Amino acid sequence: MNTIDKNILDNAKSWLSDSYDIETRNEVSRMLAENSTELIDSFYKNLEFGTGGLRGIMGVGTNRMNKYTVGMATQGLANYILRSFPNMEPSVAIAFDSRNNSSYFAQVAAEVMSANGIKVYLFDKLRPVPELSFTVRYLRCNAGIVLTASHNPKEYNGYKVYWADGGQLVPPHDKNIITEVGKINSPNLVKFKADFDKIQIIGHDIDAVYFDYLKTLSIRPDLIQKHHDLPIVYSSIHGTGIMAVPQMLEYFGFSNIHLVEDQAIPDGNFPTVISPNPEERETLTLALKKAQHVNADLVMATDPDADRVGVACKDKNGDFVLLNGNQTASILYYYILSQWQEKNKYKGNEFVVKTIVTSELLNDIAKHYKVESFDVLTGFKYIAELIEKFKGEKQFIVGGEESYGYLIGDYVRDKDAVASCCMIAEAAAWAKSRSMTLIDVLIEIYLKFGFYKEDLISITKKGKAGADEIKRMMENYRSNPPTEINGSKVIEIRDYQKAEKTDTLHNITTAISLPTSNVIQFFTEDGSKITVRPSGTEPKIKFYFGIKKEIKKASEFDVVNEQANQRIQAIIKSLDL
Repeated sequence: MNTIDKNILDNAKSWLSDSYDIETRNEVSRMLAENSTELIDSFYKNLEFGTGGLRGIMGVGTNRMNKYTVGMATQGLANYILRSFPNMEPSVAIAFDSRNNSSYFAQVAAEVMSANGIKVYLFDKLRPVPELSFTVRYLRCNAGIVLTASHNPKEYNGYKVYWADGGQLVPPHDKNIITEVGKINSPNLVKFKADFDKIQIIGHDIDAVYFDYLKTLSIRPDLIQKHHDLPIVYSSIHGTGIMAVPQMLEYFGFSNIHLVEDQAIPDGNFPTVISPNPEERETLTLALKKAQHVNADLVMATDPDADRVGVACKDKNGDFVLLNGNQTASILYYYILSQWQEKNKYKGNEFVVKTIVTSELLNDIAKHYKVESFDVLTGFKYIAELIEKFKGEKQFIVGGEESYGYLIGDYVRDKDAVASCCMIAEAAAWAKSRSMTLIDVLIEIYLKFGFYKEDLISITKKGKAGADEIKRMMENYRSNPPTEINGSKVIEIRDYQKAEKTDTLHNITTAISLPTSNVIQFFTEDGSKITVRPSGTEPKIKFYFGIKKEIKKASEFDVVNEQANQRIQAIIKSLDL
């Protein structure tokens, strides 16, 4: 029998009161009787409301996603909204994905918001995350909520919060909302009794406006018309993308779209994949099989909330190659910026944005087209924050991050896999008009700007001892930074916690104008970039590697690619990882 801490037992027993429904009380009684690890995991702490909201395993308990933890988070958020927008009836938009209980949790959130006198626009069915971001802006809501756990395993669900600009929470709202949620320490403080007059169901009316906006992003409809029969395979991986991606591809003008039927049915159990993560080859197995069968040119798959997209396309041998996030972003940048130039769309105030761990190739492409480029901290909310900052002053064109998220245009303020799928397909049509594939386009980019290669490793360090070790590793990189990595001199160090960068050749330190973050970067003489950062959500320390090599002709691609892989492995070895 487990010996369970008294605080855990007291937490669990408090859930036997009549503040909780009979099903919850019965489940807690069962766990108490079994005296199990399940009881400990469910009650040893409160599910933390972080800067992005909630995320956790579903079930009964303080450390689980359930009616009460969702209700308490919503009450805290409602209190902050009411305080932030006095003398008006504020409003929120609420959407949900295909995960188990997402629609139920969305209904709970809607009822609590309405009980607090807040107008609610609730989607009738599952919808992509970017459409929620669009809706917040279109309906001029004060906030938005999406029930999703992105590509986490099926046991998880989550609760993402958006602010009035349509972006996820940034300072000061993130910390302020965390404080308000922390004050709601009992379901008795939650207004669960809905005012249904304040809940308005929305759906196809918003779809139509969102789709019309996305259609304006198309730069070369003439090329789509010419290559409308480009064979495309698409998978929604049992998620929300099925509500928008096939429809938008057709609206753009593509007529030869093949769905992965086994994955087209929304299902929170994700029965055909180990993980609903489009970054992983296994997840694209059915899509790649379908692509071979129909002789497709392009494969695209979106994650359950349709904010990220994985891409595969044919190489010169007719084999399908999976693009990584940096490669897809590079193709999007190159296609969009080159076509803006060809169409004389530039006015001189345009800009693009990437995160600091994303390929430096994107900055090179932007520089070539004389478009201002900005780096922000990891997290798409910082891209959204910059778009809002420059509203009315500069025009945002495109942004991206290495983790398969991209945004084109500025009316959505989060990663938009719906728009990305359409623009990737349009880039493929452009390539076809030049008798090229997207792989050929990627090689063309490398020949013009240099060969870039990126990789990432995550090292898990569990428990308090692991957390202490990660802390020591970061302290050591700061106090005793390497002077060379893999035989190449370190010429610049960027420490985002100290908000400063140091030119090590001339010993000159200048300020970094970004929020502080526990991240450190090393740039070497041979064009390598190494980034070190602890994960904000997992017991891991992450190392991002980016290198640059020369490539003179397309026939060198395979050799240079292998040399780049070897160089990254040598960097990893030189850091004793």
